[in-house]
Amino acid sequence: MKIVTARMRVARALLIAPLMALTPVPLAAQQFDVMEATIPAVHAALDAQRLTCRQLIQSYLDRIAAYDQTGPALNSIQHINVRALAEADSLDAVQRARGPRGSLHCVPVVIKDQIETIDMPTTYGSAVFKDFTPQRDATAVKRLEAAGAIIIAKTTMGEFASRYVGSGAGIIRNAYDPRRNPSGSSGGSASAVAANFGLVGIGEDTGGSIRGPAAVSSLVGLRPTLPLVSRFGMLPANPTQDTMGPMTRTVADAARVLDVIAGYDAADPVTAYSFGEVPATYTAALKTDALRGARIGVLRTRRDTIAGPSTVAAATPGDSAGRRDSPARRDSLARRDSLARVTRAEYTKVRIVMEQALVDLRKLGAVIVDSLTVPVAAGRRVGNDFETEEATDTYFAQHANAPLKTLKEILLTGPVNPWRARGLIAYVGKSTRDADYLLVMQQREAQRVAVLKLMADHRLDVLVYMTYDAPPQLIAADVLTNPRPTDGYGLGDNRGLSPTLAWPALTVPAGFSSDSLPVGLEFLGRPWSESLLLGYGFAYEQATKHRRPPTTTPPLRRGR
Repeated sequence: MKIVTARMRVARALLIAPLMALTPVPLAAQQFDVMEATIPAVHAALDAQRLTCRQLIQSYLDRIAAYDQTGPALNSIQHINVRALAEADSLDAVQRARGPRGSLHCVPVVIKDQIETIDMPTTYGSAVFKDFTPQRDATAVKRLEAAGAIIIAKTTMGEFASRYVGSGAGIIRNAYDPRRNPSGSSGGSASAVAANFGLVGIGEDTGGSIRGPAAVSSLVGLRPTLPLVSRFGMLPANPTQDTMGPMTRTVADAARVLDVIAGYDAADPVTAYSFGEVPATYTAALKTDALRGARIGVLRTRRDTIAGPSTVAAATPGDSAGRRDSPARRDSLARRDSLARVTRAEYTKVRIVMEQALVDLRKLGAVIVDSLTVPVAAGRRVGNDFETEEATDTYFAQHANAPLKTLKEILLTGPVNPWRARGLIAYVGKSTRDADYLLVMQQREAQRVAVLKLMADHRLDVLVYMTYDAPPQLIAADVLTNPRPTDGYGLGDNRGLSPTLAWPALTVPAGFSSDSLPVGLEFLGRPWSESLLLGYGFAYEQATKHRRPPTTTPPLRRGR
């Protein structure tokens, strides 16, 4: 595994070097500050001829070369688009001849390496597919490029869309503290956008993989209503949960990207549900007074599976006093007590940020309905282990040049990260024809009705909660080798409600914890409420201005 990772890092370095040698960084590019640049700022500079597309793309390539494998070594970039500068030249020619190509003219986009590109490999975070280049582009890629965007790079990801490590690239690191995880599995996209390696990013969200990485990277992350954005050309995990969406530094840029990728695609028939639900532009909702009169329900119940409400409530110091327990039980209780103390301390860091966020929402005119509880469907946890093998096998059967065609074959090859292999093996042999799959679908529908009832009873427009109730935890030393690493991944995770419901959710920067780690506030809405969510997020963002870039990747010095 280490040999494969090192080889891929060298390959990425070799791809970057010729680009840098081809064209020195022009002075004009140095004068345009790509740090925290927005789509309108780039377009204004291009229109005023203060910047060329080539200069802009070169500036981002320089930042990748400076910080991704050296310095903080975020390891967020899987592949550089070797044609990026040539594409920039073409767009410069288009602009000179007839103006911008589209609404994303010369916008450098980084996309998760789960999404197919015909001119770059698509690895899914795995060494198994390190040399696999699809023979088609994903629909989202086609739409981005048709709007004038340049796919500047593919980003690293948790192997087969889980966590933040994989055999294909190793460990992805948080831009704000490289010792900590960037959440997953779109951690590479998040770290890259946070560090200004691209202007905007695209992630994928099955259980929270857009919103989690965005939250811990001081970014905006939107998981859209499931049928809104085409998944064609994206490796599925659970098709009744999978979607993709924007990861950006501003709400306005997220709206602009959504304008381009949203809508019906015959290649992904489920998107037919979106017909008639897509506005002329999501940017129309971006108003600073959007929160005035909004009725917002607050969820405080902890939903993570590491230290959920039952664990934290039960695990109080000394709760084993007076019992005649075995040494093993006493040791187990002691470890539980220790986990509870750590959990309470970590949760307190985020709870302070949450209370301030609620104060700010009230100041902006929102009506807060506090401390609501979402009823959970009775019976087994509302999860889904039944779609993955079928969906994976069907997907790879579409690719004549794929090195392996089934989930079983992938797991038998050996290089898959031990943690991910342990998770995937549990899906083998299960299918949507199993009786338990019907129970999962029934429980999901019961959950939707329960949440709709809660919102109707309280006349709520949206629900809010913290994307994570705790800051991102330290990366364990054995995370690449241990099938059960003790890295605290998922502590405080509240992302699961939106995928269960297949409803949209938007996370926005809410500030920083006492240890200077980003915290995200998440808005959850009914189906097709993206405009509402973006409007609320925009009003909150403009009033609070919480986003700030990581200190690990500062502006490059002139001549660097």
